[in-house]
Amino acid sequence: MITCPAPLGPDGTIQLAHGGGGRLSRALLDEIILPAFDSGPKGDRHDSAVFDVAAGKLAFTADGYVVRPIFFPGGDIGKLAVCGTVNDLAMAGARPQYLSAAFVLEEGLPIDDLRRVLASMRDAARAAGVRVVTGDTKVVDRGKGDGIFVHTSGVGHVPRGVDVRPARVRPGDVILVSGDVGRHGVAVLSVREGLAFDGAPESDCAPLVAPVQALVEAGVDLHCLRDLTRGGLASALNEIALDGGVRLDVEESAVPVHEGVSSACELLGIDPLYVANEGRFVAFVAHADAARALEILRAHPVSAGAAMIGRVEAQGRGAVHLRGPLGGTRLLDLLSGEQLPRIC
Repeated sequence: MITCPAPLGPDGTIQLAHGGGGRLSRALLDEIILPAFDSGPKGDRHDSAVFDVAAGKLAFTADGYVVRPIFFPGGDIGKLAVCGTVNDLAMAGARPQYLSAAFVLEEGLPIDDLRRVLASMRDAARAAGVRVVTGDTKVVDRGKGDGIFVHTSGVGHVPRGVDVRPARVRPGDVILVSGDVGRHGVAVLSVREGLAFDGAPESDCAPLVAPVQALVEAGVDLHCLRDLTRGGLASALNEIALDGGVRLDVEESAVPVHEGVSSACELLGIDPLYVANEGRFVAFVAHADAARALEILRAHPVSAGAAMIGRVEAQGRGAVHLRGPLGGTRLLDLLSGEQLPRIC
């Protein structure tokens, strides 16, 4: 059930609902939000969604999305919110099942923009095999928001025997990346700053459920998964190295980077290894299963560009060593700040 104190205005925009309620509030709920998600008959409205769960473990996650601008090449804040949440669940080895969606709308937001965001969320949820079952809507004064913010939470079922976390990473594991890196951050930056990059690709924003579940169902010896969101590949690898107490050796030339992303990053003076993605992940796999895992990933469109990029070399202080194309090695460290804010 989605509650909603935000009314539709006669000019086709969101209006601030003083007192919170009334016919216009019901109209926004009945005519726009609930139909977008097929959230059940009106008579089912209640303060919580109730659903059955399978035996075993549940994964639960929550995230907020404040990307600016809300529309960008390859997606928008709605698609991003659904994909980001289901991907967090997938990284725990879970099959996502249910989502909540809470909206903070700025007074004056065009209803057509809201419809477009909701349609993207609906399509992304269908692609991931999840249902949006509950949520909330609030309206803030004009100038106090940024069009729309979205908060999503998700619940998924973790099959018995699945255990993917940094503590399970071991020396000898092979590191796989599911595709080229840096697309999302460059796509958002290109429209935010009005920059025209030759050959700049669209965001990689996409649900990762299918390739992850294919690995799980094939019985691949998975030790850890991590999506490459804020801080990109470099930050994800460092977090796993630190949490798992291992040293990672990565071949820079093996990391796939789209030519347009590489050119844009060179122009801006940023490293594509630190640029966020919304449809990519790393997998730490036992050496004996690495080739099979790579074949499985490449069979799915979202991970068709998967590649082996390195190995786990030793226990000890967490660190990531990057070997350059000429053979030299440097430490790939965590950044002290955020290269590109407001990209998710």
